[in-house]
Amino acid sequence: KRSQRIQELLLEEISKLIQSGLKDPRIGFTTVTKVEVSDNLNHAKIFVIVMVSEQEKADSLEGLKNAKGYIRNTLGKNLYLKYLPELEFRRDDNADHVEKISRILNGLHSEPGGQPL
Repeated sequence: KRSQRIQELLLEEISKLIQSGLKDPRIGFTTVTKVEVSDNLNHAKIFVIVMVSEQEKADSLEGLKNAKGYIRNTLGKNLYLKYLPELEFRRDDNADHVEKISRILNGLHSEPGGQPL
């Protein structure tokens, strides 16, 4: 399916851009977890997790929203697509939930008498 290939391509390219190409100091340790592209390829939701405090998560998401034009422009230069979807950045709350459970489990196992995973 074409939208699946574009999702994978966008995930890879946006991840590279966030890691190396953005100079906004608000964008911290941000990881793109998934991309969902609409069937007509006009819209893409980019889900991210940010490994910092709640306030810094909000700041990082705001930084990504501000950099959306730059990211889209750079994608347009790097990808050979007739139409580039409109980008929308969202927090991946599911990944945040998994991270929280992982911290709880690690905390339980670091207590005296806890068993390592």
